[in-house]
Amino acid sequence: MNLNSVDLNLLVALDALLREANVSRAAMRLNLSQPATSHALQRLRDLIGDPLLVRNGARMELTPRAQALRSPLANALDQVRALFVSDDFDAARSDRHFRLMMPDLAVELLMPPLMEKVTLIAPNVTIDVVPWRGPAIFTPEFARTIDLVISIGDSFKGFHRQRLYTDSDALAVRRGHGVGTKLKKREAFLAARHVAVIIRGQNEDLIDTWLRAKGIERRIALVVPGYIEALHVTARTDLVAFVPRRLISALSKQLSLMTVTPPLDPGIDEQHMFYPTRAQMDPGSLWLRKLILETGRELEGRKA
Repeated sequence: MNLNSVDLNLLVALDALLREANVSRAAMRLNLSQPATSHALQRLRDLIGDPLLVRNGARMELTPRAQALRSPLANALDQVRALFVSDDFDAARSDRHFRLMMPDLAVELLMPPLMEKVTLIAPNVTIDVVPWRGPAIFTPEFARTIDLVISIGDSFKGFHRQRLYTDSDALAVRRGHGVGTKLKKREAFLAARHVAVIIRGQNEDLIDTWLRAKGIERRIALVVPGYIEALHVTARTDLVAFVPRRLISALSKQLSLMTVTPPLDPGIDEQHMFYPTRAQMDPGSLWLRKLILETGRELEGRKA
């Protein structure tokens, strides 16, 4: 193909059409009229030799060729955009908006000290934290909409990983609990009524997956979607929560909780920072990653 004969603006139109699978919505995304977008679609069909969008009943669907184009096109456009991004990042003057995804425990442990740094160094920068949505969300399209992810996990396609901090799990018990430190004993642990935490994207609490492999079943009295909810319930009942030790320590005074070492050693948890491959050399991403890594090291340096 002779690129001199191709209007590269068509790639932007193609990206919108592949994202929306709808001419009207693609036109809105492109800020074009519907006839102009339909004309662009026809030019793309002629250029690529594929219908790209086909009608199926009342809606349009992407052809297999169009589906195959989504990821490489997104990556190509990101690389083109990077050509026009400034090679420096002035934190003091920047009004950049960063979007992060993380579970509630990472928000509780990392965001207060991180925001102290951001407020001092980059007062006009804003950070939007969205809740953890499970590993299935990690697609090329998602990678274009997120700056950083904090999570456990080995790897996610299209993302680089850096270790942030380590933790271990312990039992959270309200102060004045009738059993209290006796939960260190296996019999008391098995007799207790527990709060399970099943985060979006998981089928069960990871602690139960680990316990079941050892032939142990807890008495689950309540299931909640986050660690913070588990600790709030634990603080006001005789239920017990098996959660990250650093989180219990961070909220122990506020919620009147105590930490009890469980009768079985669950080992070490590692929280990681993931960032999209496209942002590897982005100055703003480098700046934010450096701050978060510093915050993680400071957290790890404190006794849980």
